[in-house]
Amino acid sequence: MRVSLVAAAGFYLFRYGLDRPVAATYALFAAVALGGLSRIPGTGRQRAAVLLRSLPVCWVLVVVGTYLSVRTWSAVVGMLLVGFALAFVAVGGPRAAGAAPGLQLLYILPSFPPYDPASLGDRLIGASTGVALLVVAEALILAEPEPPPYEERAAGAALTADRCARRLAEPPSTLSAADLAAALQAGQALRPLGVPEAERPAGPGRRDRALAHTGLATRTLLHRLARLRSGPDGPGPEVTPVLRAVADLSGATAGCLRAGPSPVASYETLVAVRARLAATGARQQVAASGAAGAAGFPPAVLREQSAVLEAADAALAMGTAADLAVHGRRAAVPVPPGRFWYATTWAPLLWWHRLRGHAGRRSVFFQNAVRIALALTAARLVAGVDTLPHGFWATLAALTLTRTTMDETWHTIRLALTGTLAGALVTAGMLTLAGTDTRVYAVLLPLWMLFAFTVGPVRGVGWAQGLFTVLVALVFAQLAPPTWRLAEVRMLDVLVGSAIGAVFGVLAWPRGAHDELRYAAADLLRRAAEIVVATSVSAARGGAVNLPSGAPGHGTLHRSVILAESAYAQYQSEPTHFGGRARAPTAPAVDWQAALMAGHHTLWGSQRLLEPPPTGLGPAAAEALAVLGERVAGRMLLASAALDPGGDTPTAPVPLIDPGFPEFAAEPPDAPRLYYAAVSWLESLTADLARISSAPRPG
Repeated sequence: MRVSLVAAAGFYLFRYGLDRPVAATYALFAAVALGGLSRIPGTGRQRAAVLLRSLPVCWVLVVVGTYLSVRTWSAVVGMLLVGFALAFVAVGGPRAAGAAPGLQLLYILPSFPPYDPASLGDRLIGASTGVALLVVAEALILAEPEPPPYEERAAGAALTADRCARRLAEPPSTLSAADLAAALQAGQALRPLGVPEAERPAGPGRRDRALAHTGLATRTLLHRLARLRSGPDGPGPEVTPVLRAVADLSGATAGCLRAGPSPVASYETLVAVRARLAATGARQQVAASGAAGAAGFPPAVLREQSAVLEAADAALAMGTAADLAVHGRRAAVPVPPGRFWYATTWAPLLWWHRLRGHAGRRSVFFQNAVRIALALTAARLVAGVDTLPHGFWATLAALTLTRTTMDETWHTIRLALTGTLAGALVTAGMLTLAGTDTRVYAVLLPLWMLFAFTVGPVRGVGWAQGLFTVLVALVFAQLAPPTWRLAEVRMLDVLVGSAIGAVFGVLAWPRGAHDELRYAAADLLRRAAEIVVATSVSAARGGAVNLPSGAPGHGTLHRSVILAESAYAQYQSEPTHFGGRARAPTAPAVDWQAALMAGHHTLWGSQRLLEPPPTGLGPAAAEALAVLGERVAGRMLLASAALDPGGDTPTAPVPLIDPGFPEFAAEPPDAPRLYYAAVSWLESLTADLARISSAPRPG
């Protein structure tokens, strides 16, 4: 309804009211591009905000496209550069990715005849009017209810953590089945794929990064609280104040996320009680080393203390990230370096960091941008060299029909050609019957628009192409004397554009995210294994160690996690069947979410264990921890080798990992709490590894 009203209003205003056909064309196609071809997520008001911010970009694209179109070589080079840039901007999040196809069309339109820079004023007026009318229509017509923002989801999860921590602070210090289910549900609600695209914090800016950090920290906190176990008499007196402080900070964080004050007071309280618990552990270590453990705590108490400290660390990270997300540079909670490296970074540098992180052949964003840019460039070259009539349609077909996998591209092309042929036959009959009577086309256009923009997205690409074929005929029949050969030209252009899309679908990463997901997960586990070994050795020796360097957050592993997450998101969006034929399987029975969480848990646990002040372990505990780290890393490498598409056995099933292998049962006599904290971290990693292979287990 919105697109039809705006496109018809802009077209008729300029075509019949002001007799400016160029402006009429650009007003119509601006509305169709950004309202129909683009898939900007969110409500009408959210889409209107994106469109308003995109208006200056539309001006630049129309101007550049107009002046570069006068020569074929400049138009081709411009298509390559602009096509890549607009496709690659998808790294900026779902809204940028959704607007990109429409912006591509606004550059493609002035890149074709008539090559008339003198008409630039009319082109800008028409495009601006179309976008402005679309902004108003999106904001006011058929308003949609606003979904709960991500802050509200995170606030609800923080309140769940508040309730769980308070129940754990009192005897019998256990969570009921209802509590565990609520914690699981709250954590699932924060998973990126479970959040509507418009509300997903996926952008490169400080706020989006902090919100994503808040969600990850809250999920980690809920997971830690769900694993806490105490004795029959309830929690020990050393950990009870920490659990209560965790509960207080969780509640304060929820208030902060709901536009409340900074949780700085609760944060400082938790820092203080956590420090007292850590100091108790340090005194225990000295006593154990001097008196053979006579003054030490039992192993069960040490495990409980270590688990509570892990929960406290997650709560502190949650509070810091939430305050940073809501208040930005005015955040009152102290921002520690390392984890929150982005807190004081200039916004353009954050964008540069995101772009640089994906500027490589292993990024699916980079692959998609290269594929689209080459297809558009080839279509523009063919149209310019062979003077293809209405070559604009061929380029548009290459843009809309090229998919991320070869199977999906072929399936889409077959449907598109069938629909275009049907639409061409209808168009030829209509043009033959109506002739040059523009009144018929003027009456039919708005009705056909409403029908096409309603049925096309619902019935699929075949219907969309067929209906659009008739639609463009109705438009151009009012701009120039029509003949039935217009349908023939439309069919030829779609055929050329489809062929170009198919060629580049074959040549440029034809399997989409299939292989890249496997490679990224394998690389993630290899990097994680390196950090596990380095962290275990460092914790055992009580000193620092040289970890893999690079970008903030343990560099190479952090980048591997980002690439794996983007590959997984694209893999989830690719259809699993094409005309009854199943998509090619990946490595047998793989839980990709577990692999991603293994990367996150490796980063967080390593950073926490290596925080100063460094403390060493006794000989037996140091040796035991080093051996455990090597064995967990070895299991990571086994899973990595099975996933790697370039390995010796790329189709091997992921080995079944025992989450409680016997080495964890051994307890060195001189083990302080640091040992149990490290063991708890390694146990969580083996639990992730056990979930990666989702094959059924014997018994």
